[in-house]
Amino acid sequence: MTLVAASAVAAACAAIAWMLWSRFAGPGPEAPGRGRASDLPTVPVAGPVAVSIATQIAARVDARIVAWLREAGVDRAPGAVAIGIGAVAVAVFLLVATATRSPLVAVAPAGVAVAVPVAALGHRRRRRRRAVLAAWPDALRELVATLAAGRSLGQALVQLGTTGPEPLRAVFGDFPAWARVLGTVGALEAVQARLADPTSDRVIEVLLVAHEHGGAIVREILEDLVVATTADIEVLDEIDTEGLEMRINGRAVLVLPWLVLVALTLRPGPFRDFYTSPGGTLVIVAAGVCSAAGAWWLGRLGAEPTEPRVFGGAADDRSGR
Repeated sequence: MTLVAASAVAAACAAIAWMLWSRFAGPGPEAPGRGRASDLPTVPVAGPVAVSIATQIAARVDARIVAWLREAGVDRAPGAVAIGIGAVAVAVFLLVATATRSPLVAVAPAGVAVAVPVAALGHRRRRRRRAVLAAWPDALRELVATLAAGRSLGQALVQLGTTGPEPLRAVFGDFPAWARVLGTVGALEAVQARLADPTSDRVIEVLLVAHEHGGAIVREILEDLVVATTADIEVLDEIDTEGLEMRINGRAVLVLPWLVLVALTLRPGPFRDFYTSPGGTLVIVAAGVCSAAGAWWLGRLGAEPTEPRVFGGAADDRSGR
């Protein structure tokens, strides 16, 4: 009975960790020239065809996780990150199980040990992406000033890699090398693929139109983009500030009962005896299910609005012409 209950709570904790991973990871950028997993042809799931489709899906999931980790500033393989998080979770499980003499009680802290690093990486990724978004107004103003000085768009983009805002400087620092190999259009598409966010997509599309067709209204469009991007930043900051208290309270409500449970079962006594009995096992299982459902519901309520990448596949369409 205890083994079955422990497996059930472990599954609930795994569900919480997976929901947190999905919540903070979100959809990663798609590589140029590749479709989504839903775009795969529908074929009977049998034989080598099924293996091939499963391999393609696994490769795309792996690429998406790699991109997510890179956006969080982690240059490690997903397997290495998973091993590190798993080792911490196992250590927490063994420590709590030894202290409480109840493996079932130790499952939830082990699940928290998995969820916390994922949440921390997700927070770091959002902060880095927000820094890129906040840097675009200054970068656009610099482009407008450079174009007004009579320099070409290519020269303005090269200068952005040396004197532009810090979050964008690293990306545009590779622009001259990409332009020599791929041309200006290919280099801009490479920048778009690396940044992989809706605001950058809009800016890059305007720059592509300016390079391919030119026009006297390019500066006006860039100035309008400065205003629109600044407004987007203000709205996102307001949403983040208003939702902070709810996120803190929600996570505290999920974590604190399990900390209290661990504290109650640290020493021998009636609490440890109850939670190692069949009745206490059922209570822990029910609490694990409720925690999983609560984590899912809180994730739905606290989800930030995400703008779809309308121009995400533009590079693919252009390369096919």
